[in-house]
Amino acid sequence: MLAPPHSPMDLQLKDRVVIVTGGARGIGAAISSAFAAEGARVAIVGRSPQDGESLAREISAAGGQAACFACELTDAADLERAVAAVRERFGPVAIVVNNAGVNDGVGLHSSVDDFRASLERNLIHPFALVRLCLPDLISTRGCIINIGTKCSDTGQGGTSGYAAAKGGLNALTREWALDLAPHGIRANAVIPAEVMTPQYERWISQRPDPAAALAAIESTIPLGGRMTTAREIADTVVFVASARASHTTGQILYVDGGYVHFDRAVTVKNASAASA
Repeated sequence: MLAPPHSPMDLQLKDRVVIVTGGARGIGAAISSAFAAEGARVAIVGRSPQDGESLAREISAAGGQAACFACELTDAADLERAVAAVRERFGPVAIVVNNAGVNDGVGLHSSVDDFRASLERNLIHPFALVRLCLPDLISTRGCIINIGTKCSDTGQGGTSGYAAAKGGLNALTREWALDLAPHGIRANAVIPAEVMTPQYERWISQRPDPAAALAAIESTIPLGGRMTTAREIADTVVFVASARASHTTGQILYVDGGYVHFDRAVTVKNASAASA
C-alpha cells in the first residue's frame, strides 16, 4: 500500500552509526550535522580534533549523538585504531562517508613521489577504511557514500594527483556497488562543483578582486547563478544513505546547479552577459 502523499519522510537513520571522514569542517561538518539531525550516531574522523570535538559538543547540545575520533587517515594503524574506537563507542558501522581529501596542486611538474602521496591523501585511505568496515557493513546491510569533485570530469589544470584520485574514487563507487550488491550494501558518489565553504572563501579572498572573481564563477552556474551550499550537498548525502533510497546504487550524483554538464557555450554566454 502506498504511503499517503503528504506523509512525513522518515529516513530511518535513527541510531545508525555513520563515519564521516574530514567531518569537522566545511562540507564534512554539514554532513555530520545533517546525519545527527536525523538521529544517527556520528563518528567524526580526521586530523582536526579541536574542530571535531567542538562540532561534536554542538551536536550533543542540540540533542544529537556525535563524537570525534582523531586520526591520520593515511596511517593504516591509526585508521584501524580509530575504527575500533568507533565500534566500541557506538557499535557496528552502518554508513561510511569518504569525504576527506585535499586539492593539493600535485601536477605534471611534481615528482612521482608527490603524485603517490596525493593518491594516499585522496584515494588509498577510502579503500582502507571501507575494507576495515566491511564486516560491519555486511552485518548492517549498510552503505558507502564517496564525495568526489568536478575535477575528475572536467579537469582543472595543475592537479593531476587530486583529479586522478577522485576519478579513481568514482570508479571504486561502481566497482563496490557491483561487488557488494549480494550483501545488500549500496555504494554511491556525490559530486560537488562550486561550494561555498571556509576553504573556498579563503581561496576567493586571495583573488585580486574577490567580488568580481566570485561573480564570474557564479555566472557560469546555470541554476540560480549561485554557489551550491554545503547543506545542499549534505542533504543529498543523507537521503542517498537512507532507506528511502534503498534501490539506488552505483550512481554518481552531481549536486552542482548544472555546472558540470551544461553546454559551455551557454554558460560562457551567461558569464559574458553578467559582466557586460
